[in-house]
Amino acid sequence: MQASVLTSNISVFSAVTGLLCPTPATALAVRYASKKTGGSSKNLGGKSPGKRFGIKKMEGHYVHAGNILGTQRQFRWHPGAHVGLGKKKYLYALEEGTVRYTKEVYVPSPSNAEAVNLVCSLPKGAVLYKTFVHVVPAKPEGTFKLVAML
Repeated sequence: MQASVLTSNISVFSAVTGLLCPTPATALAVRYASKKTGGSSKNLGGKSPGKRFGIKKMEGHYVHAGNILGTQRQFRWHPGAHVGLGKKKYLYALEEGTVRYTKEVYVPSPSNAEAVNLVCSLPKGAVLYKTFVHVVPAKPEGTFKLVAML
C-alpha cells in the first residue's frame, strides 16, 4: 500500500512541476528578415515628361512667317498652302496670315510606295481624307498698289 501511495505522489509531483515549469522548446527559433522588402524593380518607365506635340495655332489665329503651327511625331496634319514642313514633321507658316484647317482628298505621290499601297488596299470607290493646314495671306497677292489707291 505504501508503494502505491508513493508512486501516486511521484506522479502528482511530476504533473505539478510539469505545469509550473514547462520544458523549454529546443527547436523553437524565430527568424527575422535580414533585408527589408524593396518591391519590384520593374515598371520604371512612364516617368518622362511629355513631348508637347500638338496644334500650336488654332483655326482663325493670326500668324507671322516662321511661326510653328503644330508639332507631330507621325503625319496627323499635312502642309497646305503657304505652310512648310520642318525636319521633325513640324508645320510652320511661310507667310503672314490667318490659319485655316480643311479636310481634303489625299492623293499620294507615285514615288511614295507605302502611301500608294495604302490607297490601293482601300475598297473600290473609297476615298481617303486628310487634314491640311493652310495659311491665308493677310495681303492679297496679285494686286497693284495703284488699283488699291483708287
